[in-house]
Amino acid sequence: MLVLITYDVNTQTPAGRKRLQKVAKQCLNYGQRVQNSVFECQFDATKYRQVKAILEGIIDKEADSLRFYNLGDRYKNKVEHMGIKPSFDVTETLLL
Repeated sequence: MLVLITYDVNTQTPAGRKRLQKVAKQCLNYGQRVQNSVFECQFDATKYRQVKAILEGIIDKEADSLRFYNLGDRYKNKVEHMGIKPSFDVTETLLL
C-alpha cells in the first residue's frame, strides 16, 4: 500500500532540530521524499505499524505534528502531479 507521511517538527529549540533530523532520516529509510516534509512510502501492514511506532517515539506530541495518509494499493488514479520533480513509481527499485 502507498502511504504518504507528512510531518511538521517544531525547530525553535536544539532538541526540536534534532527531532527533525531523526524524523527525516527515518522517513528516508522507508520512502522517497517528494517535498521537504512529505514522503511516499510503499508498505505492507506490518512495516506500516513498525514505522508509525518508530516515528511516534521520536516526535514530541505537544510540539510536533505527524500525519499518515493511506492511499492503498490502487493509488495511481488518486495522485496527480504538476510542476517540478516528476512523478515516479514507488514500487520500482530505487538506485542510490
